[in-house]
Amino acid sequence: MTGTDFSEWLRGRSDERLRALVAARPELVTPVPAHIDGLAARACSPSAIGRALDRLDRFSLAVLETLALRPGPAGRETLSSLLRRAVPGDRDDETLGRALDAALDVLTTRALVYGPGDALLPAPGVADALEPPAALGPPAAEVFRHHSPERLDVLLRDIDPAGEGGSGGGRPAGERLAALLADPATVARLVGEVSPQARAALDELVWGPSSGRLPNARREVDAASAHSPIEQLLARGLLGATGEETVALPREVALVLRDGRVHRDLSPGPPALEGPVRDQDLADRTGAGQAFTFVRTVEDLCEVWSVDPPGVLRAGGLAVRDLRRTAQLLDLPEWAAGLVVEVAHAAGLVAAGEGEWLPTGGYDGWRIKATEDRWAVLAVAWAAMERAPGLIGERDDRDRPLNALHPDLRRPGAAQMRARMLAVLESAPPGLAPTPESVLARLAWEQPRRRPALRDRLVRFALREAEHIGVTGLGVPATHGRAVARGDGTAAGLLAPLLPEPVDHVLLQADLTAVAPGPLTTDLGRRLALTADVESKGGATVYRFSEQSVRRALDAGHSADDLLAVLERHSATPVPQPLRYLVTDVARRHGRIRVGTASAYIRCDDPALLDEVLADKRAHLLRLRRLAPTVLASKTSRAALVDSLRAMGYAPVAESLEGDVVVARADARRTEGQLAARVTANNAPDPEVIDAAVRAMRAGDSRRRPVEAPEGQVPRSPATATISALQEAIRQGSRVWIGYLDSQGHATSRILEPARMEGGYLTAYDETRATVHRFALHRITGIAEIGR
Repeated sequence: MTGTDFSEWLRGRSDERLRALVAARPELVTPVPAHIDGLAARACSPSAIGRALDRLDRFSLAVLETLALRPGPAGRETLSSLLRRAVPGDRDDETLGRALDAALDVLTTRALVYGPGDALLPAPGVADALEPPAALGPPAAEVFRHHSPERLDVLLRDIDPAGEGGSGGGRPAGERLAALLADPATVARLVGEVSPQARAALDELVWGPSSGRLPNARREVDAASAHSPIEQLLARGLLGATGEETVALPREVALVLRDGRVHRDLSPGPPALEGPVRDQDLADRTGAGQAFTFVRTVEDLCEVWSVDPPGVLRAGGLAVRDLRRTAQLLDLPEWAAGLVVEVAHAAGLVAAGEGEWLPTGGYDGWRIKATEDRWAVLAVAWAAMERAPGLIGERDDRDRPLNALHPDLRRPGAAQMRARMLAVLESAPPGLAPTPESVLARLAWEQPRRRPALRDRLVRFALREAEHIGVTGLGVPATHGRAVARGDGTAAGLLAPLLPEPVDHVLLQADLTAVAPGPLTTDLGRRLALTADVESKGGATVYRFSEQSVRRALDAGHSADDLLAVLERHSATPVPQPLRYLVTDVARRHGRIRVGTASAYIRCDDPALLDEVLADKRAHLLRLRRLAPTVLASKTSRAALVDSLRAMGYAPVAESLEGDVVVARADARRTEGQLAARVTANNAPDPEVIDAAVRAMRAGDSRRRPVEAPEGQVPRSPATATISALQEAIRQGSRVWIGYLDSQGHATSRILEPARMEGGYLTAYDETRATVHRFALHRITGIAEIGR
């Protein structure tokens, strides 16, 4: 069969099968081909075939390789007999038959194999894309292509001195040599003539790799003068020199030595997941605890960066010292801090703004959601992001460090790899904690063409991240983690019953500490974090009040009465007297000194207090000058002056030019940005788009010239009638005639096959221009029916 035969076979497929092809290989309709011949040409392009092969599992790939190595078409029974030799003996024929049927269905659905069931062929271009198949070497014609005619004649005489090799036979020497090496009897005789050492060297190349390095590989030697094992093989054509220092095993010889098997040990099914078995309920609770902690850690990160944002590097990313400082503030190892930063960025909670990494406006909406909903946002963002946080701290090809949030952390295919890993975890039996090795073995079977080194590293990173985020607990896929893998939107609902109930009270103690007996409500947690510092975490969180922490709350605009009222309302015990004294004492001294802009000035109603400041030796560097009994001036900036006075033990506040107190709000630092849209690693188009693409190719196939709109006036109808008629056309799959205003306001006629309508746009196949297009609904002037 030829490329034309493939196009005709594709044209004869049902619409359902074409839709399945588009769903499995969405790149074939980006953009939509004008007709079936265009689809066939695109399906046979090297890039499209490479993508399709990368999605095949090991058994399906082996079936395709077996078919590609046959000289002509083959039926199911022929393939079954060839594959049966490579399957271990404990596999029954029924298991192999089911696996073969499933593999052939996948291959034909994806148009990698075509033809009738008893004469299947690989699609055009597939054999070239598979080269070399099944770890085989190049054909004999390729191995000996650069050998001189004289050398080929010597090889032919040594291999078959009494036969056609010596006489010529009218065929080129290369063809005669290839025919001899494809004969099992000839190869068996030649192998029997070499030493055991030469046979051992040959055995090492049979199942790959099929080439090796050898000094002076092109040195010509005949069978009589060959002494070393490699020379014996070269003299008999069992090996061929492909370069000055390289030799290769011809494909024909390898196939004979493999005893008719294309593959050594072929498994019709994936390897089983292995690992310890644990209690599923315990794993779910453990994963829920990790999920809760991760949500709070992301919130802590955004709160810290709201007040003290790190800078954006010139090349993009987060500086190493800023990541290290963030890890210390969050009490995490650096790899975990990098994961938190990357997931927050992927979820749209932090972004670069004016040279700093800041929380976005979307963070304010995210933090008021329920904890389970917040975790679902983070987990989905992690699963779908095209970045590899595990590479943070390593160096690139040019020996430059890979920083968190740097563009170079993006890895094409990272989301697909993470999705495959999650699918493997989702398939594990309840309670099983799959070992990394068994997960890697499963993925190697499912996607054997993927680069194993990069894949294995990214999978190990992802397994570690899944445990930290709470997708797994104790290595076991949690129930809510399985929902993330399925992408069905039920993760939040499954997580909610496992989360601890937030508490709205603390236990205040006389040693200026507060004990939170559980996770605090969002509002109380933010207020307490502003007024006190976390001293320890665990089953209960301990906060400590200090002069600095109370002043921080006062700087944010709260009064002493506000702070005490909040503590009284949320304390299970009376406010201890030492804490009440601390708040009132700091509030009494807070703001007595006012710092404004002169360059900067100090204003205070108490001249004695200013006398004290002037007399302090530490104020010498501030270069203070008295302008009035209650005013001092300085050449330093207002911010530097406030910080210096606080370091000296005073409690100043900044004021504006109008004399108003400048309140430092912790949530005032924001940059543009919203929560990331709900995305998945699956890039398959919507069913409506697939239907429209198939209809478009069928229509283009039946009439290569664009359809002309009916003559006459442009259709006009009321907007409601137009929308209703379009919806009915979508349901029935019928064609319509519309009037449409182009970008210049000119009225035109279009013949459409509507596919879907959403967001103010109509997606349809435009027969007038033979393409799939989106039309703005407000530009459609009217609609009229048209027969098929």
